[in-house]
Amino acid sequence: MAKEQKAKGKMEEAEGKAKETVGRAVGNERMMAKGQAKKSKGAARQAKEKTKDVFKH
Repeated sequence: MAKEQKAKGKMEEAEGKAKETVGRAVGNERMMAKGQAKKSKGAARQAKEKTKDVFKH
């Protein structure tokens, strides 16, 4: 399950980065903000799973 969550975090990060880049390219600040938020959410998910892995071993 941890691998699934890590993968989901990576996908969220990638989607967020793409959305942020598109928003920046077209000058849409709202899209940029949503992309940054999604990217942060993905990074937080990955950090949580890495922390759980540390305490498993």
